Amino acid sequence: MDTVGEHPGHEMVGLVGAGLLGQAIATRLLAAGVPVIGWDVHESARDALVEKGGVAASGPDVALGCGRVILSLPDDRVVAEVLGESGDSLASGTIVIDTTTGDPENQAETGRRLAERGVSYLDATVGGSSRHVREGTAVVMAGGSHDAFVTCGDLLKTFTSQVFHVGDCGSGSRMKLVVNLVLGLNRAALAEGLALADGFGLDLDLALRCLQAGPAWSRAMDDKGQKMIAGRFEPQARLSQHLKDVRLILEAGRNLGLGLPLSGLHEALLGGVEADGYGDEDNSAVIRAWGVHGEEASTETRQPE
Repeated sequence: MDTVGEHPGHEMVGLVGAGLLGQAIATRLLAAGVPVIGWDVHESARDALVEKGGVAASGPDVALGCGRVILSLPDDRVVAEVLGESGDSLASGTIVIDTTTGDPENQAETGRRLAERGVSYLDATVGGSSRHVREGTAVVMAGGSHDAFVTCGDLLKTFTSQVFHVGDCGSGSRMKLVVNLVLGLNRAALAEGLALADGFGLDLDLALRCLQAGPAWSRAMDDKGQKMIAGRFEPQARLSQHLKDVRLILEAGRNLGLGLPLSGLHEALLGGVEADGYGDEDNSAVIRAWGVHGEEASTETRQPE
């Protein structure tokens, strides 16, 4: 874990993207006394930010005009659109903290372009769901200037338990893809195990307790086990977002000449569930691929190529 700076003060922080993750970050910042002005394309998200004590910006350019700006957007394509349309609002000396998990090469290029204008860019990916951010137990893995990383330490520490500087721009997303590969497969393995227990006619609560007590334990069991058993898939992190990350993982593997067969199967499972209309549910809804809490996903969409 890296040492990050303490910078008391309450300058306004800009936020672009007030979805699940952005709202959770704003909640932590506001609770710490950090004023937030935010923009989201959805009026309901802007209203929710105001209800938390934040300020709704009239457009992304207003939020980007702050000295430190947090981006929390669906993917790097949207990041490019926002910076392309409103990036002139970023003044020299601004630090952009991008929590979006995107293509590492695209983020490295974004960092290079912004650096030419005197703007620092951190791809500060978040390990954990919006719930972990709200609880302050998330982990941040940041790529970019170490000086910018230290300067933003006070913000990062409001919603994390640990922060890591992992290298140059793009390294944050590279590390996040590694984390998400392992985490996602942990969830899928848990779902398959519970599906087998269900097939055996075992008590699923008891099966989960046995898994948690023994060597098969993973944090995914604590976070997602009861959601899978109860079929309560209110999103903490959407299944479609994780599918996007798995596709980035597979693309990275192809570029490296590295076979990732388990991730290929995982993509097929998630793709089947998304095709059945459950992409906006929590990523624990992967258990639907085994016919638990719904029809089994179609063979055509579930089988890997």
